[in-house]
Amino acid sequence: MTWTAPQVERTAQLGSLGTLDERRMLEGWLTRHRETLLAKCAGLDPEQLARTAVEPSDLSLLGLVRHMAEVERWWFRRQFRGEGIGDVHAGPSDGNEGLDGADPAGAERDFGLFRAEVAACDAAVAGHGLDEVFASTGGRPLSLRWVYLLMIQEYARHNGHADLLRERTDGVTGD
Repeated sequence: MTWTAPQVERTAQLGSLGTLDERRMLEGWLTRHRETLLAKCAGLDPEQLARTAVEPSDLSLLGLVRHMAEVERWWFRRQFRGEGIGDVHAGPSDGNEGLDGADPAGAERDFGLFRAEVAACDAAVAGHGLDEVFASTGGRPLSLRWVYLLMIQEYARHNGHADLLRERTDGVTGD
């Protein structure tokens, strides 16, 4: 039987996020966006996930999952925590942070790497305050709050891409 991207059980309900304290609200919105990306992939086989369906772009759903694993690692672990670790995905190093190299044969592995990276990133920032500041590689002082907001923005942008890719792949629309 061919592997397909698993269904996603939503843990972050939009209505429940409206009155939380700031940290839990940011974590909830980030979780919601992470789950949205995976939901856009649910039920698709590896070939469908790797398909570049919005010409002339070479974006694919699998490429977006790979990219977000890289972006998560970069901001939460490499930048905020200062971990001296490499990339999540080996492959083309053209600045596309995982977007390239989306191979259907590695789809199941890439989804596992994404989930593992999300868990590692959550663990890396647990217990740290939103006001905690670090020096980015560009030398700018940034806060953990800024990283959360950046990540929410990054997912929102790419989830819009995922909407189009999914609709062009099999006609499915909606959240």
